[in-house]
Amino acid sequence: MTGPRVPSENRDYPAGTGTTTKMAERTEVRLAGEGGQGMILAGIILAEAATIYGGQNAVQSQSYGPEARGGASKSEVIISSGEIDHPEVLQPDVVVALSQEAFRKFASTVKPTGLLIVDADKVDSSSAPKAIRLPITKMAFETTGRIITANTVALGVLVGLTGVVSRQALEKAIIARAPRGTEEMNHKALEAGFAAAEKVKKA
Repeated sequence: MTGPRVPSENRDYPAGTGTTTKMAERTEVRLAGEGGQGMILAGIILAEAATIYGGQNAVQSQSYGPEARGGASKSEVIISSGEIDHPEVLQPDVVVALSQEAFRKFASTVKPTGLLIVDADKVDSSSAPKAIRLPITKMAFETTGRIITANTVALGVLVGLTGVVSRQALEKAIIARAPRGTEEMNHKALEAGFAAAEKVKKA
């Protein structure tokens, strides 16, 4: 059963870009992709960046089920500067889709004034003209030589465009979760995501 809708306060998303100019009291994020793309981990990292390193409140949930065999998996994060009375994503402010199936299932759930980020090489998003299209997986491979770092690139893009957590908090959360010996690789992937976000904002 779904509870009453909790409004997201203090929104200010310029039309056509989806980027924020004002910090929201409650921000709902849905990260989606195929099993194995690391979107569950990305959600955990984002929540830890908000709580452990950012002094905010956060709730994180995830969906596995048959998605572990290649279907659309999702991780949901609610971040708030205040208490989170209703710990369920109702209408996400941000949706990140790294696969066609994830786009098909979740693109339409983003609020009209929200932000939709898709992997340009893996998602046909012609039905969503306002989507931010970036070759996230390709960027990851070109930067680190490993496509598995696409989730880190995606986090850099998300935070670079929204400011939902600070850059420093996200960096600390990623390094804390990175397996020993991969810290520099993940740092490069994160930097690539932030650089892409800056290009989007300038465009």
